[in-house]
Amino acid sequence: MNLDVLTAVSPVDGRYRSKCEPLAPYFSEYALMKYRTKVEIEYFIWLTEIPLPQLNGFDSGLKPRLRAIYRDFSEADAESVKEIEKTTNHDVKAIEYFIKGKLDEIGGFDSYKEFIHFGLTSQDINNTSFPLMLSDALNEVYRPQLDELINKLDELAEEWKDIPMLARTHGQPASPTRLGKEVKVFAYRLARQREQLDALRITAKFGGATGNFNAHHVAYPEIDWKTLANKFLDERLGLEREEYTTQISNYDGLAAVLDALKRINTIILDLDRDFWTYISMNYFKQKIRAGEVGSSAMPHKVNPIDYENSEGNLGIANALFEHLSHKLPVSRLQRDLTDSTVIRNVGVPLAHTLIAIQSTMKGLGKLLLHRESIDADLDNNWAVVAEAIQTILRREGYPHPYEALKALTRTNTEIKQKDIEDFIASLNVSDNVKEELGKISPRSYVGI
Repeated sequence: MNLDVLTAVSPVDGRYRSKCEPLAPYFSEYALMKYRTKVEIEYFIWLTEIPLPQLNGFDSGLKPRLRAIYRDFSEADAESVKEIEKTTNHDVKAIEYFIKGKLDEIGGFDSYKEFIHFGLTSQDINNTSFPLMLSDALNEVYRPQLDELINKLDELAEEWKDIPMLARTHGQPASPTRLGKEVKVFAYRLARQREQLDALRITAKFGGATGNFNAHHVAYPEIDWKTLANKFLDERLGLEREEYTTQISNYDGLAAVLDALKRINTIILDLDRDFWTYISMNYFKQKIRAGEVGSSAMPHKVNPIDYENSEGNLGIANALFEHLSHKLPVSRLQRDLTDSTVIRNVGVPLAHTLIAIQSTMKGLGKLLLHRESIDADLDNNWAVVAEAIQTILRREGYPHPYEALKALTRTNTEIKQKDIEDFIASLNVSDNVKEELGKISPRSYVGI
């Protein structure tokens, strides 16, 4: 059986492949090889620029050809790496040998080849490659889709800003609000969390076998490797170096990023459930696509499947984000292999997140406002103006206003407009106050 969208075990690479494909250049096995190659090449170039004495004769004009090794890294190159790995049984060492083979093709590198992977351990490469992959994926794929969602919510908030709507607290009728404002809440929350995500630095480990530059220092004790490595990661790779580590990254910075992504997902999930509920309340209808089936048994149904799909995928994404953020910062002594085992999955929760965002966007694009139901809900819940009336009575020094409104409205009977009007008429207040109270309705009592 060949691997394709129909035979893939994971729906990320199967049913939802089209939605997740933009992540393939960042989180596939091919992508990991390419990023590892980039780090190794840039590190070698950096060593020539220090320069190390043994690299003084390096022809700087060869730098473009060196960078072409990772910039032009092809699937055929990835296959070559896999062939090498069959012998090495070590994926990072296979990258080293692959690069050395490419240097042989260029020619003139015999004296310099052993400075590929000089002084490094595998995790120096892995713990720079994975942060680079994540950083690029967030910038190139994730943030544009998140921004699209925020912008869509802002548009809907503006479109519906003047539509009064019954609010519900504990599922019960509460002081009215505006539909646009309730949508704006989600746009605001997402924008705030995006800012917090943007403020986080993606960090990386780069310091040799146990984080002390042992090999670097023993070979070149006169060089300030810490300072130079800080500059290398910052200026060459755009990452912040974790100065004190074991063999592996501390992963605290990565965990913070994953937790930020989880918080954003939680907000989207909250949005999904609210809009699902509004549809069930008939506040919205959904656009119907010709030929589409809502239920295999009930022909009339138009199900809010987009929000349900989004919610399900967000649950999977957050479960994985949670595991990764808790597991990665924990290691036995100077390292074990558990981090390497799980970090390969860092793209999976991001894939489920993208599926969710696209499903939510699809759901929002189907919405048809059903104003009649929104207005009817307001008109059938005159009891919600009790808060407004008792507040004005408090202002006027009226005795026990809360209790008076409670006696009127908390009776398990329907409170109609006339009941409110009769109550106002019975109050021992000035005509001006009665007039003020008489202007209050569920449609007008919406705040600012």
